[in-house]
Amino acid sequence: MAVTQAKLAEQLESFLKSFKDRGGVSKYRNRVSEMPASGMRSVVVDYDDLAKYDVELSEMIVQKPDEILPAFKTALYEALRTENASYAESARRQLAVRVRGLPETIHLRLVTSEHLDRLIAVAGMVVRASELKPMAVRAAFHCAKCGNINMVDQQGVALRRPPKCEQCDEVRRLELDEKKTEFIDYQILRLQELPEELPPGQLPQYFDIDLVGDIVNAARPGDRINLTGIVRAEAEYSQAGGRLRIFRSRIDANYAQVIGHEADQVQLSKEDEDMIKRVARRPEAYQQLITSIAPSIHGFETQKEAILLQMVSAPQKTLPDGTTIRGDINVLMVGDPGTAKSELLKYSARIAPRGLYTSGRGSTAAGLTAAVVREKNGMMMLEAGAVVLADQGIACIDEFDKMRTEDRNALHECMEQQTCSVAKGGIVATLNARTSILAATNPVLGKYDPFRNISDNVNLPIPLLTRFDLIFVVRDIPDRASDERVAKHILTIHRKGTFVTPPPLDFDILRKHLIYAKRIEPVITKEAEEKILEYYLQMRGVGSENMITVTPRQLEALIRLATARARLLLREKVTEDDALHSIGLMRRMLETVGVDVKSGKVDMGVFHGKPLSERNLLETALDIFKTLEGPQKNPVDGKVFTQELVKTARFTEEDAKRMLNSLYRSGQIYEVKSGFYRKI
Repeated sequence: MAVTQAKLAEQLESFLKSFKDRGGVSKYRNRVSEMPASGMRSVVVDYDDLAKYDVELSEMIVQKPDEILPAFKTALYEALRTENASYAESARRQLAVRVRGLPETIHLRLVTSEHLDRLIAVAGMVVRASELKPMAVRAAFHCAKCGNINMVDQQGVALRRPPKCEQCDEVRRLELDEKKTEFIDYQILRLQELPEELPPGQLPQYFDIDLVGDIVNAARPGDRINLTGIVRAEAEYSQAGGRLRIFRSRIDANYAQVIGHEADQVQLSKEDEDMIKRVARRPEAYQQLITSIAPSIHGFETQKEAILLQMVSAPQKTLPDGTTIRGDINVLMVGDPGTAKSELLKYSARIAPRGLYTSGRGSTAAGLTAAVVREKNGMMMLEAGAVVLADQGIACIDEFDKMRTEDRNALHECMEQQTCSVAKGGIVATLNARTSILAATNPVLGKYDPFRNISDNVNLPIPLLTRFDLIFVVRDIPDRASDERVAKHILTIHRKGTFVTPPPLDFDILRKHLIYAKRIEPVITKEAEEKILEYYLQMRGVGSENMITVTPRQLEALIRLATARARLLLREKVTEDDALHSIGLMRRMLETVGVDVKSGKVDMGVFHGKPLSERNLLETALDIFKTLEGPQKNPVDGKVFTQELVKTARFTEEDAKRMLNSLYRSGQIYEVKSGFYRKI
């Protein structure tokens, strides 16, 4: 039996006025009465409440939303009119009832033609957002002949015009009057399926979402949202203007809610929490957590420890003036080919609560950060890149050295300020990019040269190199005993088809442990503070005053590492033990990549371009060049210059020639004629 709109509106009005929750509170009556004071135009209804009140109504709202929602709007207007008649009248056309908490959330990939014109709930990631535009809901057409205003309710994409003037039957001279037309806010989002739900080897499914009214700007690129909406079929047109048989799906949003920004995508049960706490209480808990990371890869203890700490990182701190202190840890691995760097990165992207993997060769600046895209209809849309989509997670970038320089430079702001700013096509925006970056790169010469400093071994700009908290060199050195262990490990995995020794914690438990650990915000104790300060001051005192020792960046890295370890072990305080472990990790890094190969001393100048030994040689060379050119700035013979350098006994003939080439390549001198140089 068909139910009239008026009857439906009566039932729904009764629901809004009379429904009481368990505490006996009139839940929706209270919400309606608060609307005038707060200026709200919509009421959010929980699906469970409607099902408790009337099962038939709750089923109808899913099957026939186009009948129920207009009736719900009428019911809300009537309920609001009893509370505040003038507000109800002024907001009448913009009133809406939003439904949340549908019993089933459908994967975007499984939304088919069966769901057309039905109310569904989906979850996904916002990858694009358009600018906000006014959309006409009731257009006013002015008749030039008699002056009458003709009002036409609008539906669909195209503007509907009246066939003729209601008063004088004029057909042609009807002009749109924008001032008397009623508009509502309109925005388009592009929703893409979540990376963790994407089947291997498949392209991600996406839908365009229409947002109207007070839910515009509910989300921005990079946000994960739960959405309730009606699936629509929209006609496609051929170039000749004819309508095609193939339609395009889109979703009219009814309700949108940003899923919690914390890493709480996986629901943890009470049993899970108890097990996680039991693991953390074990005396060997930290070592077991490290061993559980990438069990298929042999060795790499230090790198696995760094990746484990990077997964949880330290909490971001915001000061009273709005300044933020980075909590995320950035790690770079420089290694010989075939040392399982890519496997470590792919594993990290899988285990991280929110992880993305990308390769440098196929990544551009826009793909990593954000881009502004023009749609077919002319609307400008802001599209988020990998670092923004991995907000509060980890972005693994392989083949970091294969990226173009200008693309890689886009990461400077993301890695330190943790934001991504865009100013293109009239859109100026700053998106959150609170992301840890795990990058892998190959040495310039194919294999790592231990007789050259780190900045000479990698093809990366110095400012980017200094933004990494930890840098590790993974070298492939032939050694009978270790080679045999690695080979046996690989052969056993291939023979058994499983791990050589089962990890202490399996994949799911480890993932849940990392999610749970990210909720803890440890505080640094006095003892930990003293240990970190003592090590920092000791390192600042190394060498002569011209040498670049550790900087406040390394001090902050030590604090982040110590806090991350306390988080992993579910402690509220950062202990002295945490501080010593972070110092140990930093020391291991400095002993491998922070040592100047010529002097054999720790010198942070290797990260900043030139260690002290090289800077001293450069100063000597420039002094000699200045002496040779004299006050008249005469051109200097290259052969004479190299001979003078050899005479100082600080250069061999080969070193002297290399210094001349270095000065020429860096643009400090230029060639006047063959073999003769002048200083710039």
